Amino acid sequence: MWIHKTFAELTKKELYEVLQTRVEIFVVEQECPYPEVDGRDEDCLHIWLEKEEEMVAYCRIVPPDEGEQYHSIGRVLVKEAHRGCGYARQVMDRAIQVLKEDFKVRHITLHGQEHLRHFYGSFGFKEVSEVYLEDGIPHVDMQMEV
Repeated sequence: MWIHKTFAELTKKELYEVLQTRVEIFVVEQECPYPEVDGRDEDCLHIWLEKEEEMVAYCRIVPPDEGEQYHSIGRVLVKEAHRGCGYARQVMDRAIQVLKEDFKVRHITLHGQEHLRHFYGSFGFKEVSEVYLEDGIPHVDMQMEV
């Protein structure tokens, strides 16, 4: 079941699960100590796929911040036990669909880990920056026109 919620709509339990899962993957699993709670969640639409009452895949839609032009897709993740099932593709498809149909955007950006640029490229994202280090992990900025 797909869940779409604004920050205000999240229950305390859901918010805890979102933050716990993101820290588990982006900080602990990737051995990258950085401020995962970045102050942007209140502005985001949170999207996740739930199977048997467990979040298996997640991302957030981030509105443009000061100095940015476009909405972005961020914090794309699939829990380790559920990888290899196509959920990353499904959550990306869902986010792109929401941005196109509900937000009526014409461009979408993302700041992806460099090793995933071909995955994001398969959706139509094109690289718009050189590879750079963010918190010690190679990243690349990408953009697509919808």
